[in-house]
Amino acid sequence: MTHKHTNALINETSPYLLQHAHNPVNWEAWKPEVLERAKKEDKPLLISIGYAACHWCHVMEKECFEDEEVAQMMNENFINIKIDREERPDVDQIYMDAIQMMSGNGGWPLNIIALPDGKPFWGATYVPKDNWIKSLNQLIELYQNDRSRIVDYATNLSNGITAINLVENKSDSGLFNMEQLDQSVTGWARHFDNYLGGHKRAPKFMMPNNWDFLLHYAQTNDKPELMEQVNVTLKRMAYGGIFDHIGGGFSRYAVDTKWHVPHFEKMLYDNGPLTSLYSRAYAVTKNKLYKEVVEKTIAFVQEELTDDKGGFYSSLDADSLDKNGELEEGAYYVWTKEQLGQLLGADFEIFKDYFNINSYGLWEHGNYVLIRDKDDVEIAEKYNLSVPDLKEKMNKALSVLKTERIKRSKPRLDDKILTSWNGLMLSGLVDAYRYLGNEEYLTMALKNAEFLEREMIGDDYSLFRNHKNGNSDIDAFLEDYAVLSEAYLGLYEVTFDEKWLKHSKGLMEYAKAHFYDINSGMFFYTSDKDKSLIRRSIETIDKEISSSNSIMAKNLLKFHKLYPDDGYGAMAKQMLKNVQDDFAESGQGFANWLNLVLFENQNFYEIAVVGENYKKIGKDISHSYLPNSILVGSEKDGPVELLTNRYAEGETFVYVCIEGACKLPVQTAEDAVGLMTK
Repeated sequence: MTHKHTNALINETSPYLLQHAHNPVNWEAWKPEVLERAKKEDKPLLISIGYAACHWCHVMEKECFEDEEVAQMMNENFINIKIDREERPDVDQIYMDAIQMMSGNGGWPLNIIALPDGKPFWGATYVPKDNWIKSLNQLIELYQNDRSRIVDYATNLSNGITAINLVENKSDSGLFNMEQLDQSVTGWARHFDNYLGGHKRAPKFMMPNNWDFLLHYAQTNDKPELMEQVNVTLKRMAYGGIFDHIGGGFSRYAVDTKWHVPHFEKMLYDNGPLTSLYSRAYAVTKNKLYKEVVEKTIAFVQEELTDDKGGFYSSLDADSLDKNGELEEGAYYVWTKEQLGQLLGADFEIFKDYFNINSYGLWEHGNYVLIRDKDDVEIAEKYNLSVPDLKEKMNKALSVLKTERIKRSKPRLDDKILTSWNGLMLSGLVDAYRYLGNEEYLTMALKNAEFLEREMIGDDYSLFRNHKNGNSDIDAFLEDYAVLSEAYLGLYEVTFDEKWLKHSKGLMEYAKAHFYDINSGMFFYTSDKDKSLIRRSIETIDKEISSSNSIMAKNLLKFHKLYPDDGYGAMAKQMLKNVQDDFAESGQGFANWLNLVLFENQNFYEIAVVGENYKKIGKDISHSYLPNSILVGSEKDGPVELLTNRYAEGETFVYVCIEGACKLPVQTAEDAVGLMTK
């Protein structure tokens, strides 16, 4: 296929950048030489940030960036830079902070106008063509005729961007205690939607770290009302249109309060943590719905997002071609009543009731998004069926719809592989194996772990962020080190293969050497080897993905239990002190940090299994939900002090310890778990 226009993005590997490679805009990637040229030519930067699955990014591309009139104006006056936010979250963080300071809003596409040195002075998200041209003309006129005013504004804004990201080293603070934590959760609970789950707002984001912490807190502190809220939320999300009942996996978020109509993009970084969350909830409740969600989500990832070498792709687009050949959000996923009736025949009446092909499930233009609001027992009794017979009918119907749906034009795939997102999915598979016991999940996990070991990790434990077509060219960020270290540590706990423990520790030590800020006691998001931006960020707020510092602090605390003389515990404690002032009012924004509050205030157990039967007993122990523990094992001596001098020939002993002080050894998983749950 020939194209009228081709720009420098044709040399990139990111699907998002390649989507723009044939725009008439002279796009370039974010590179030092491009920034230097902007300074030499004295042109402002026009920085446009988005991602491949972003609906409004596609809309703005069609209206503005494919338009030759717009392109001519942009090319004459700006150095135009396209950024995939998923590849370069370091740049995205800074300019997202900038637009929120300028306008109070944020989102993607994120469009920034900046001085040649990168300091921003204007920003907007989606802008239609006429307003875009008008705004750019005004900005270039201002840049040419009133430069000092722009420079002053950009300098002040950049100072503000830096100031809001400062973290103070609070070495004199006491640790957040359980009474304070109880008060924080009580305040947070006022925002819960007790009927539909989640929080009382729309749109609704799933926020797995919120419910993961609340599951931990409710289960270990006997809070039945909070456990009920967790269960309501997990059930409603699983019932909702946000979960793909036909193909498995979760979409990005729901636009309404009842989890019905999703923003249809499906992201790996949502589905990994949600796999972990539902696996852990299944371990606590044995609710078959949660197990089914885990199984379907992993099946989706395996079918749609898995590279044949074991890596996981990033996302499926929100948009796909409709019957008229036009890109339309959700076109792949929705159904008319007539289509369903024709396809399902005699089973349509029950299906219609089960998935609300009625006013409750209607979206727009006669299209329905499947959503449940009744449990299996209620529907089965209504139609005089057993629950197994009902499930068989519904599964058969969903299979028919899947076969039909495959004939449609599929959403575009973003097939780049990102280290941290793969780490999140690796942790999800580890948790699924741990709590559901399916050996296939361990096989998938090991294949992915070995792929990351082979393709992403250097001999010195430096990491790459990205991988596609055999190439990796972006240095990793703290998020990548923290998430992968956590995933490898979890993989060690279910395999007792010392290699994964070694890798986990190696990644953490590299991060300590190249990301740690001795002044604040926190970790920078970027390495000391990276080219400097206008700010070296410190990420602390837990968003859809938990903050890299909170993950790193949890890793440090766990490694303190294994290597108590290496100073890891003091580092974790200091990090917690530095951010805890925000916990009282903003618990949901620091949910992953709050796990550390529980770890520091309650018993945290080191479990060592030593002897010939260590793998079997270790596996049995790991089936129990024990969030406040770390599990190690070996046949004889192992790689950590907990495993030394404990071997007794012909016996397998389990040692349950707190800060190295161990209770009398026991010989069964049941007895070991009993020591921690009495």
